[in-house]
Amino acid sequence: MFTTTTSTPVLDARTARPSPASVSADPFQTIDHIGLAVTEFRYRRDEEIYGEDEPAEYVYQVRSGAVRSYKLLSDGRRQIGAFHLPGDVFGLASGEVHRLTAEAIADTRVRFVRRESLEHAAERDAGVARSLWAITAGDLRHAEDHMLLLGRKTATERVAAFLLEMDRRLASAKMLALPMSRRDIADYLGLTLETVSRTLSQLHAQGVLDFAGARHIALRNRHSLHRMNA
Repeated sequence: MFTTTTSTPVLDARTARPSPASVSADPFQTIDHIGLAVTEFRYRRDEEIYGEDEPAEYVYQVRSGAVRSYKLLSDGRRQIGAFHLPGDVFGLASGEVHRLTAEAIADTRVRFVRRESLEHAAERDAGVARSLWAITAGDLRHAEDHMLLLGRKTATERVAAFLLEMDRRLASAKMLALPMSRRDIADYLGLTLETVSRTLSQLHAQGVLDFAGARHIALRNRHSLHRMNA
């Protein structure tokens, strides 16, 4: 279940940099000034925000916490397509229904606006239209990069790519405080949990990274990670 809160017109200071999927464009900043109704909900960890094949009636933005978008395969395996961090916009479907399921990774605040209202606003306001176009283009780039990662890269290259992605997106330059579990990382990279854990241990042994808890990682040698991901 979710808890509704009063919508506020100005975004909080973000704790994450925009991802490739959200880029710098933010339609929510624009619609705050044109009077569209924006609602905010709180979701608990592992709570579903929307399901696969449900009507794509809303467009969402993460205020705090984190969200994963994934698809369950016919054999029960889960493929995570993207992680959405604070400031990211998600749920902008190309069709009438969602192709993926979105769940809160941790306790998460999400605000959303009706897709129909956003589309009408884009017809009237060039700023909203540019924001939606930039988000769509960013989503496409992310999908292309993820397809290459899953189809052509080794386990070490995939883990290196993930760490560099989180390094770009998370605010702290010294420590990666990952909201997602290693199981989530494995399902994002198309690897087993054991392979992810073993690869992280190997990178630690090589002096590339250090651990400061289960989900806190300090990158000691970004140059090595970039060479692995080249």
